[in-house]
Amino acid sequence: MTTRTELAPFRAALPARLIRPITGARWKAFPWWIAALGLVAAGTAYLVLSNPAYYEAFQFIRAGLGVTLTIALSAYAVALVLGLLAGLGRISENPLARNAATFYVEVIRGVPMLVLIFFIALVALPALIDGLHSLGLWLTAQGLSGPGQMLGRLDSRSVSMNVRAVAALSITYGAFLAEIFRGGIQSVDRGQMEAARSQGMTRAQAMRYIILPQAFRVMLPALGNDFISMLKDSSLVSVLAVRDITQVAKLYAGHSFRYTEAYTILAVLYLSMTMLLSALVRLLERKAGSHASR
Repeated sequence: MTTRTELAPFRAALPARLIRPITGARWKAFPWWIAALGLVAAGTAYLVLSNPAYYEAFQFIRAGLGVTLTIALSAYAVALVLGLLAGLGRISENPLARNAATFYVEVIRGVPMLVLIFFIALVALPALIDGLHSLGLWLTAQGLSGPGQMLGRLDSRSVSMNVRAVAALSITYGAFLAEIFRGGIQSVDRGQMEAARSQGMTRAQAMRYIILPQAFRVMLPALGNDFISMLKDSSLVSVLAVRDITQVAKLYAGHSFRYTEAYTILAVLYLSMTMLLSALVRLLERKAGSHASR
C-alpha cells in the first residue's frame, strides 16, 4: 500500500494550484452567475431541439435577427460621430458650439426614449425632408437646377421605417455618447494639450493624435456598455413596425397565441447577444489595459 511519505515527492512536483483544497472562500469566489446563465442557455437549447412548439417559435423569430443587428450597428456608427462632435462641442471655447451641443444633450436626456423615437421618426425626420424638398424647389426656381432637382426629389413618404429607426436611435444615443466623449477627453491631463501645442501642432491635430488615443482607453468600457444598451433599446423600434426580433415575436405570439414560447425565445436571444458582447468588451478592455501598461 502506498503511504503518504512515498507520495510526497510526487506531490512536491505538482503545481500548487492542482493540489490545493477547495475551501469555502473559493466556493464563494466562484462565478455562479456564469453557471446559472449556462444552465439557462442549455435549458433553452434543449427546449428548442426537443419541443416542436419552441423550435417553431425559434425558427420564426430568428428571421428578425439580421434586422436587429443591422439597425443597432448602423445607429451606433452614426451615434459615435454625433457623440464625438457633441462631446467636442461641450468642451469647446466657442460659445455657439458649446451652447448648441449642451442644448442637444440636455433636450435628448430630458425626454423618454420611447417618446423620442416617435418624435424623431414620425415628426422631426419627415419635417426635415419636407424642408429640404421645399428648398430644392426654391433652388430650381432660382436657376440652380443641379442641387435643386436632387433635393426636390426627396419625399418623406418614401423613407422606410428602418431608416427612421436608425435615425431615432442614433440621435438619441449621440447625446449619451457625447457625455462619454466629454468625460474621456477631460480625463487626459491638460499638460498633454499644452505639450502638443508647444511642438507646433494645431488644436485639431493635438486632439486627433494625442488626446483622443489616450481618452479612448478610458472610454472603451463605457462605449462598449452603451452599445449593449443600444442593442437592448433597439427593441423599442418595434413600435414603428420594424420587423426586428421583438416585432416578429409579437407577430408570432399574436397569431399563434403561444406567448410562453415566443417571449422565452425572445428573452434568451437578447440575453445571449448581450452576454457575448459583454465578454467581448471585457476582452478588449484587458487588451487595452495591457497595451497601456507597456
